[in-house]
Amino acid sequence: MTANKNPFVKRCIMMVTGILFIGICVGAFRLSAFGVDAFTCMNLGISGFLGMQFGTWQLIMNTAILIVVFFTARECIGAGTIVNMVCVGYMADFICWIVQDQLQIAMTLPLRIGALIAGSLFAGIGVAFYMVAEMGIAPYDSVAIIIQKQAKGRIAFQAARVMSDVTVVVIGVAFCLLARGNLWLIIGIGTICNALFNGPVIQFFKTHLAEPLMNGK
Repeated sequence: MTANKNPFVKRCIMMVTGILFIGICVGAFRLSAFGVDAFTCMNLGISGFLGMQFGTWQLIMNTAILIVVFFTARECIGAGTIVNMVCVGYMADFICWIVQDQLQIAMTLPLRIGALIAGSLFAGIGVAFYMVAEMGIAPYDSVAIIIQKQAKGRIAFQAARVMSDVTVVVIGVAFCLLARGNLWLIIGIGTICNALFNGPVIQFFKTHLAEPLMNGK
């Protein structure tokens, strides 16, 4: 294998691994019943209100955000963007289906706590991996970059991410209340931790794990 092909192969592996981690993250948050990540909170709230499958609604929402990204931060779009927006929602549905319907695992408190911790870690690592791969990032993950860009660098990525996460949580809660759904299935300690700390966690894993792996350090 020639040298110029190595970075591409490594970037593909990082991108696919990152997206796999995000799918696991979303599934783990849903299984924990401690609340889901911020973007999933919004999509579960709206899909429940509309009576639509989560994976299908998430694909629609990602497509809408992608249109905005195309006109404001086109450099964020790549192969990883499409793979992410199509696969993550259905991957999370599949994980929940396997655990709940096929294996019929009872989610005891220790398992729920473990799922919450796993979801929190995989969220940060997953986004960090496919951001560093530079093969396109998920439409929603581009929102923080757009905010940072529109603020002309006056807002750090971590702060922009917290702003976008808190906003989508509020939207998800509003739609869940309108649908008279079970609010505690979409928001809880996991959602709050994700909304407030996901930006810094992503930055930490990007600096200390993803970039060193990509650069061979």
